Amino acid sequence: MPTTLEVVCTDDDCMLDMFELHYTYDMPEDVGVTDFTCPYCGGVDSLEAVEL
Repeated sequence: MPTTLEVVCTDDDCMLDMFELHYTYDMPEDVGVTDFTCPYCGGVDSLEAVEL
């Protein structure tokens, strides 16, 4: 099963709460939340992985 990464934007001005990234099998193993930007506010440093 491909990896799913739950991400939250912690920027107080951002209206996005949480989103999921669904990887394909071809995604490199070392890809993480720091490789993405918030799709709503464009923030980079405000993204954090949700630890379940």
